[in-house]
Amino acid sequence: MAFATRHFVRAASSDAATAAAKKLLIKHVTIIGGGLMGAGIAQVAAASGHTVVLVDQSDEILKKSTKGIEESLKRVTKKKFADKPEAGAEFIKNTLKNLTTSTDAASVVHSTDLVIEAIVENLEVKNKLFKTLDKFAPEHTIFASNTSSLQITEMANATTRQDRFGGLHFFNPVPMMKLVEVIKTPMTSQKTFESLVDFSKAVGKSPVSCKDTPGFIVNRLLVPYMMEAVRLFERGDASKEDIDVAMKLGAGYPMGPFELLDYVGLDTSKYIIDGWHSLEPNNPLFAPSPLLNKLVEEKKLGKKTGEGFYKYK
Repeated sequence: MAFATRHFVRAASSDAATAAAKKLLIKHVTIIGGGLMGAGIAQVAAASGHTVVLVDQSDEILKKSTKGIEESLKRVTKKKFADKPEAGAEFIKNTLKNLTTSTDAASVVHSTDLVIEAIVENLEVKNKLFKTLDKFAPEHTIFASNTSSLQITEMANATTRQDRFGGLHFFNPVPMMKLVEVIKTPMTSQKTFESLVDFSKAVGKSPVSCKDTPGFIVNRLLVPYMMEAVRLFERGDASKEDIDVAMKLGAGYPMGPFELLDYVGLDTSKYIIDGWHSLEPNNPLFAPSPLLNKLVEEKKLGKKTGEGFYKYK
């Protein structure tokens, strides 16, 4: 009996080891989109020893992205290597050595382990991209979207690798924010999910998992909170200044909801709430805001345009 027990334990351990071995060790990463999010993801992936290719439509955009990454790395090294400038310089050098750029996504995915999409929040554009890359990427390659509001399942269905498709939602600014939401669709395999969790940890982040539900965890709670603040202001119950002060001092938030809306971009917030409203028109949490719609129509989008709920110099 003792032999049988030992044999069973060895067999179980062997099975566990086999299962772990089946997980994909992600070494080579291709990131589509050289904006703030894509460049930030590229930076943390390269800094953690991954081979990274950052892809965008033009060399001009990529030069700007690379310059931004270099500046960000310098800020990181000032804190991380305050007393060791030589080590800081070596860190920057090694990170940039791991990073290359390209304007041809199809030609660089042939040897990649993970494709992370960080382009415009437009489902049709994303689906077209994934459908194209699906033809060129190896069978083992995992696809992931950095979307904050669109359904991962719909994107996965544009490919033939639904089991190797998930969400990796990083937060801005990526080098500073520790959280990554790892999204598992009904078709995402456990192997894929675990590989994405492992990758998130490898780039120094703290992963949390969530099903493919609108807004995942953070935005599902955050966006309705911001919209309720707007409704509170619209009704004349409190000024936007007092609402911001109340949430900062009463709830300990670093920014009030109106400051945060202006930081995120009113157009982005409107796009998210409009999309959710179309999915669940009877959900009062997702009701559109006349004031938000008016500001977006007037191109008052927040900090990026100099005016939103507040004015900026």
